[in-house]
Amino acid sequence: MVLIKLILAHFAGDFLFQPKSWVLEKETKKARSPRLYLHFLLHGLLSLILLWDFSIWPLYVSIIIIHGMIDILKIYFQKPNRKITWLLTDQFLHLASLTALYGYWFRPDVQPLLEFFQQPVFWLYLLAFLFNTAVAGVVIQTLMYKWTDAIKKYDEDKDASTSLKSAGKYIGILERLLVFTFIVTGHWEGIGFLLAAKSIFRFGDLKESRDIKLTEYILIGTLLSFAMAVASAMLVKALIPYF
Repeated sequence: MVLIKLILAHFAGDFLFQPKSWVLEKETKKARSPRLYLHFLLHGLLSLILLWDFSIWPLYVSIIIIHGMIDILKIYFQKPNRKITWLLTDQFLHLASLTALYGYWFRPDVQPLLEFFQQPVFWLYLLAFLFNTAVAGVVIQTLMYKWTDAIKKYDEDKDASTSLKSAGKYIGILERLLVFTFIVTGHWEGIGFLLAAKSIFRFGDLKESRDIKLTEYILIGTLLSFAMAVASAMLVKALIPYF
């Protein structure tokens, strides 16, 4: 419960109670921004309010200092084209530091957590996650390589700015993870909604292109992606009773 409150205080301080004007000022003035230090103090104050235990005041001071160090590192080293990477890195470091501080101050029993990571089912799900994110995309790309050249002309004719870089890759990853989740949780109907939603969004592009090759290419890629997600989910469900 304490760790949850610390994380809640962090998210509230970083997203709920940090106006965009503060963020812009921090990025322009950097360490000269008064709001930067106000932001640090706010995190310590929110942690104090949620825990309401004045005897552990060094914990709040540690949160302020560590949060400040991470944020200063971010504003000085992040580049405009790397903001997403630095956002994820920044949040990871904040959460890791809060977890470390929680472990130091409250000495939680980590044995149940260690036992969870030792469970074969955990590794089975981790394997399925890796397959649906990294492996399946490469397999689909390899299976469809002989048709890739056929749609290159279509891509060259279109304005490059109309398509986001690597968007198709991430769409495929997200759809496979969603399909996998729907199946292992027993919500097969979710696959129908997902497929319908994708079809609606793709309908305009396919209608505009009037290119049967592109339509077939997208359809084959989608069906392969769904098939791999379904197969991996069914395999996981079949193997779980044996672990």
